[in-house]
Amino acid sequence: MNRKNLMLAAAFAAMATAVATPAAAHRMWLLPSITVLADTNQSVTFDAAVSNDLFYADHFPMNVDMVKVWAPDGTPGKVENAARLRNRAVFDVAIDKPGTWKIGSEMANVTGTFKVNGETWGVGMRRPAGPAPAKPGSAAMGGPAGNVAGNLAGNAAGGRLAIAPDHMVARVEDIPANATDLNLTEALSRNFVFVTAGTPTAQAFAPSGKGLEMVPLTHPDELVSDEPGRFRFLIDGQPASGLKVTVVPGGKRYRESEGAQELTTGSDGTVTVKWPVPGFYWLNASLADDHPASPKAAHRRASYTATLEVVAP
Repeated sequence: MNRKNLMLAAAFAAMATAVATPAAAHRMWLLPSITVLADTNQSVTFDAAVSNDLFYADHFPMNVDMVKVWAPDGTPGKVENAARLRNRAVFDVAIDKPGTWKIGSEMANVTGTFKVNGETWGVGMRRPAGPAPAKPGSAAMGGPAGNVAGNLAGNAAGGRLAIAPDHMVARVEDIPANATDLNLTEALSRNFVFVTAGTPTAQAFAPSGKGLEMVPLTHPDELVSDEPGRFRFLIDGQPASGLKVTVVPGGKRYRESEGAQELTTGSDGTVTVKWPVPGFYWLNASLADDHPASPKAAHRRASYTATLEVVAP
């Protein structure tokens, strides 16, 4: 895996950690300049960042290489004029077809640890810049077990195992056949914004049947502050009942409290959201289970995030 893909994997791992504790961690978000357009002769500008307060760029930029664009007919669109700033990234999307566009990231990754000849290795983890690591058991590692005594140490602050840079592989496929003690987690994440030109359409919400997905019962670009919105969540194509959903309004710096709503889906995977005020909202749902698609992984984390614009009546 090249350096860019390693960075994407690291960013995704950080995002999965953030959504696990939404009230206490950094959040990744996309913020459009507008979500409803009257015609197809406009572009929408997006901010993309990871921050403490939603929609305020105070931490670091999102990697725009993670962003994809789907036109209303499902064909790929383009990210234009992308720029990486100190605390946020910006880019444009030209809206040149009528209907609902989907803009955001959709990522899958497997991370964790395994052992070769008693030594701990990592897969899919961030590695410091430098030469690519040798494969487990290769001559470059100094023999069957390698010569890395003292390179593994616990992180005293967090209690996490620190994997030596030369004891990491990029992909599950690179794990050797003689590996033991596999402890791998599959992570699936989606983070979207929906922009509509003219009449809203439904193609952008067609479920794939993989991971955690949202099928709106109220179109995201028809949300009004005096009317509740209804959304159905699916896990592997089936209703995600009992799923925890967090909804947070923007503008935290102007309030004493975050104002987050902690909701739970019903048996049909549906949740109803009330909007206290107009504005942009961050919606997130996440779960952990033991049903990964990857045969070598034992655990799975899945998350779904959307930025929603709610207008005044």
